[in-house]
Amino acid sequence: MERWTDGPYRIGISGWRYAPWRKAFYPDGLPQRAELEYAARRLNSIELNGSFYSLQRPASYQRWCDQTPAGFVFAVKGPRFVTHMKKLAEVDAPLANFFASGVLALGDKLGPVLWQLPPNLGYDEDRLAAFFQLLPRTTGEAAELAKRHDERMEGRALLECAVDVPIRHALEVRHASYERSEFVELLRAHDVALVCADTAGKWPMLDDVTSDFVYVRLHGAEELYVSGYDDDALDRWARRIKTWHSGRTPTDGQRVGSPAPRQRRNVYVYFDNDVKVRAPFDAEGLARRLGVELG
Repeated sequence: MERWTDGPYRIGISGWRYAPWRKAFYPDGLPQRAELEYAARRLNSIELNGSFYSLQRPASYQRWCDQTPAGFVFAVKGPRFVTHMKKLAEVDAPLANFFASGVLALGDKLGPVLWQLPPNLGYDEDRLAAFFQLLPRTTGEAAELAKRHDERMEGRALLECAVDVPIRHALEVRHASYERSEFVELLRAHDVALVCADTAGKWPMLDDVTSDFVYVRLHGAEELYVSGYDDDALDRWARRIKTWHSGRTPTDGQRVGSPAPRQRRNVYVYFDNDVKVRAPFDAEGLARRLGVELG
């Protein structure tokens, strides 16, 4: 068994503060302020979702860091202001604001940054390439970018990092125009991971590997954000994840680009089917199948 905070697999949930989880996943009487600490004992990674809706504060990121054990990893979802409102264009200041908002307080617990594109944003190579070139690749680069924040961050910015570690980026798309080999090659050229997103058939799900890690989001097997994953489905995803880790690509899905080079890869998996309290239990079920010791 892998130790919970070691190994190639990060299995977790998208967010942790959901009222229906209380008395189901969280024990009856557990204070809300203790929910993250509890979840971080059961899972080894969490995808921060609040950062998508609004800029958080350094004190919040520091508190989340302090409430989780050594070796824990947070993925952080980039702001919708960048992806959905600005649609990746003219985002120099918004990116600086995001990285000044406290992300760097996570230190070596900072995992991949997720950028989710809206369903109405089709493939545009020039737009994507320009955006990718703006992305910092280390926390040191992010700290330099953060210094270019605008007046909205005055008095609330964090502009330093305690450790200089790599920053990985992952892109989730929701438009059929991305189902092309040119897109896969563009991601590889900029070392950005293509998110394999299970959306109950609503949007594209591609298995192409475009970076040195794989990022998987499981939004629901049959109904978006609602349905869980039964034993057969979890068995299938465990096989797929082991295949990615081994350096190969699963053969039971869709791929639009050329095969990726064979190399072992870490795999990050987040369950976002939280409506009916399935996400944390599905995450634990998948972790057991991958030989990850539960905390």
